[in-house]
Amino acid sequence: MNYKNFPMVSRVIFGRGSFNQLDEILSPKRLSTKAPFIYFVDDVFKGNAWLTSRIPLSYNDKLIYVSVAKEPETSQIDELVEEIILNFKALPSGIVGIGGGSVLDIAKAVSIMLTNDGEAKDYQGWDLVKNPAIYHVGIPTISGTGAEVSRTTILTGPERKLGINSDYTPFDQVILDPELTKDVPKDQWFYTGMDCFVHCIESLNGTFLNAFSQTYGEKAYTLCKEIFLEDTLSIQDSQDKLMMASWHGGMSIAYSQVGVAHALSYGLGYLLGIKHGIGNCIVFDHLEEYYPDGVTMFKAMKAKHNIVLPQGICKDLSDKEFDIMINVALSLEPLWENAIGKQWKKTITREKLKALYKKM
Repeated sequence: MNYKNFPMVSRVIFGRGSFNQLDEILSPKRLSTKAPFIYFVDDVFKGNAWLTSRIPLSYNDKLIYVSVAKEPETSQIDELVEEIILNFKALPSGIVGIGGGSVLDIAKAVSIMLTNDGEAKDYQGWDLVKNPAIYHVGIPTISGTGAEVSRTTILTGPERKLGINSDYTPFDQVILDPELTKDVPKDQWFYTGMDCFVHCIESLNGTFLNAFSQTYGEKAYTLCKEIFLEDTLSIQDSQDKLMMASWHGGMSIAYSQVGVAHALSYGLGYLLGIKHGIGNCIVFDHLEEYYPDGVTMFKAMKAKHNIVLPQGICKDLSDKEFDIMINVALSLEPLWENAIGKQWKKTITREKLKALYKKM
């Protein structure tokens, strides 16, 4: 038996206000005055001095606001890498991502592509990256995606939506400051939190399950239940616990895999540009056949927080468009194997997936 030797985030700091320690964390990592730190910041923070004034810019460091109106694309990564190479004489000292899952994925992908030849699309898949990434730091400002801890970066490419899954992807440093999540809109809080909940359900019900994944998945699941179904937590406790649920949910799939909801959600994301969190919710709502208990609980959470999901998003699609989504979903073989088992191709047919998409 050949066991995976997974890398983990080597350094993590947790606590309200820990963002203020960014300067002391980065200073020893500066390679020279000519080697800048590049900060990718979600453009929702443009003009938000509470956050941006605390970013320790010095020498020729650069702050780049990125829009997350749509999911990160391989072409966007290539453009950012080219901009950095053209504008700076030296390789950066490091890349810092401040934002949600999309911004963290951009930071991870850029740090890899600065040291690897070719285009980002060439690295979509498993273990294709040859050279270590440059130093990179992740600072989530919303909780649930697990992007801060995972070894993947989800990118939409010309042919598919698939991550750069590699041992060089995880961050070297993560700062978990729950205070940074204080202004997240309610629906966004729910969709991203449900990404974490779905991670747990798919990991805990998968054929790849093992004690490593199970212990993380069960903890995240318990935290999600407490946060989204009970009324006992203060706002601060809820923020703290969701940040830890996200971390544990991300870890729960490190040694296993996600499943049906993520596979179908990738199809929606690739064709319709539907963002990952809400895409998972739209799909998961129809997966009683695969995750009966999880879907029942999800519906209870949805009702409790008065969340109304978009309906009928696939009703006007052509057969050709359904085929595109089905191709993307079926290409994610490890997800299906985890969800259904090695014989998954016998039951997961194109007709089956089309019928599921038609419900959405």
